[in-house]
Amino acid sequence: MNTFVLATANPHKANEMRAVLEGLGIELLERPEHVADVEEDADTLEGNALLKARALVRATGRPAVADDTGLFVDALDGAPGVYSARYAGENATYADNVVKLLESLEGVSDPKRTARFRTVVVVAYPEGEPLVVEGSLNGAIADEPRGDQGFGYDPVFLPEDGGGRTLAEMSPEEKNAISHRGRALRKLAQTLAQR
Repeated sequence: MNTFVLATANPHKANEMRAVLEGLGIELLERPEHVADVEEDADTLEGNALLKARALVRATGRPAVADDTGLFVDALDGAPGVYSARYAGENATYADNVVKLLESLEGVSDPKRTARFRTVVVVAYPEGEPLVVEGSLNGAIADEPRGDQGFGYDPVFLPEDGGGRTLAEMSPEEKNAISHRGRALRKLAQTLAQR
């Protein structure tokens, strides 16, 4: 069985990662509380995920798994992208980011509100090259938040195959079955199984 230390300090992400990976025979260990937050100052999702995974390898001496996710909105030239978590400022809440996104898209018609989520998952090892996989989910941005499941931009993201529902209107199982993070994690498990 593959065992990795979770690099994320975000409990929502940790729950999603556990829900997908533990069913695929991958054990995830809690991120140790003594490990300081990692400054995510890379200009790509892969760069930020690598920073987090390598920091946990250094702190624990064990293989670590990290992810970074961005929402890329076509009408905003790909913004918020790599800055999705801090789109409305350094200490922004999920709600702050959603409000800023909707304000940025004010007056943009539905056909032009296309977007995609991208998640890059990285496994870093004490020795050797890291393993990098990616998952994406195409969709559009709703006019207003709907639903109380999920987190982040889920209340305004309408996945292509979601039947008109936002990710926040889906059960965690439904979301994990189609989500960018779920896709990346399943790809990770598949890649590990082939090693």
